[in-house]
Amino acid sequence: PAVFPLSCVVQNYSWGKVGLESEVAKLVASGDPLVQIQPEQPYAELWMGTHPRGDALIRDNRIPQKTLGQWIADNPACLGAKVKDAFQGRLPFLFKVLSVNTALSVQAHPNKELAAKLHAQFPEHYPDANHKPEMAIALTPFEGMCGFRPVEEIVSFLQNVPELRALIGEVAAEQLERSGSDDPRGVSAALRVCFTRLMKSEKKFFVDQLNMLVKRISQEVAEGKDTSGSNGDLLLQLHSQYPGDIGCFTIYFLNLVRLEPGEAMFLGANEPHAYLHGDCVEIMACSDNTVRAGLTPKFIDVLTLCEMLNYTPAPSSSKIFPAAQSQLDPHVYLYDPPVPDFTIMRIEIPASIKLYLISAMDSASILLVIQGTAVGTSTAAASEMSLQRGSVLFISANESISLHLSSPGMLLFRACCLL
Repeated sequence: PAVFPLSCVVQNYSWGKVGLESEVAKLVASGDPLVQIQPEQPYAELWMGTHPRGDALIRDNRIPQKTLGQWIADNPACLGAKVKDAFQGRLPFLFKVLSVNTALSVQAHPNKELAAKLHAQFPEHYPDANHKPEMAIALTPFEGMCGFRPVEEIVSFLQNVPELRALIGEVAAEQLERSGSDDPRGVSAALRVCFTRLMKSEKKFFVDQLNMLVKRISQEVAEGKDTSGSNGDLLLQLHSQYPGDIGCFTIYFLNLVRLEPGEAMFLGANEPHAYLHGDCVEIMACSDNTVRAGLTPKFIDVLTLCEMLNYTPAPSSSKIFPAAQSQLDPHVYLYDPPVPDFTIMRIEIPASIKLYLISAMDSASILLVIQGTAVGTSTAAASEMSLQRGSVLFISANESISLHLSSPGMLLFRACCLL
């Protein structure tokens, strides 16, 4: 068989939504009725791929290999000729579902050049030499921070939030206020100085300033005042999750991006970001390289982060990555980012269609069912496969699947590599 169902690994990180509030838990529970969901346990991520810390299990006892990683290693042609050659016989992406309850760390992922350097110097913190671009597509209303805000928004906060200005210092703040839009390199340089001053401020000093700010905003809220000029709601939310964390101040520099279901954001190398709340599917290059600097109990590397970031300001609307309707099939929407490692397809089968073909392509792919039920048949599958919400299938290159729908319509996501 070259098409088979997978049983995927759940990561119970503390920031995840708990019990059946989590989309991850709901998918796992409906995909495998034998799974018991623990109501108090966080269900943060579902990993669909071959990562050594979460290699998917093959749900087909006729296949001798236990995991997808082992099966691909023994059958590398399943990747497709181009993918196999370009990525040394390995699946080039990791596909995930995330259910975010509390914020993830302020972070960025290195490009290949920096990844190689960090891995050579600090292998215990940077476990591989690959880059890690990512894309997130919302399943429920989703909030995250991504990229630097337009300068006028940052300047407005510097004028409305004296505690922020105190941390950055008058000289750096004035330099940003004076930097003109006609000189983008000057703007980026001023922004780099301001952000680095913030992130490197003395712990005792920034904790005092943060406490003053939280106290002031809490009083304003109690008096019924509008705190949007200080981004008050988000500040109190993050401070309640990570009290005394420098990451709370990054809300004045980074865009708040809100995605509706089906909307996406692409996070290229060196783009600062932090997911805040909601459920999404995510795809990334196979890497664990993350440079963190706040909103986290993990290892933080402020110097590397401040050095590597892309200090180009842009409005939050520019961070929403558009899907393109496929020319070949009107039910397929393509999210095709500017990196070779991965592409996602959103497949929306309307209620009027009872038989649908998941077409063959020259790449291995992983199919996730979000809504609907069907029986799948394929010449490459050992037997017919029942598909429902939470089902995950591996599809080898150049294989197709016929879906015989038993529900009105379906919503699927398919991860692949289009070289």
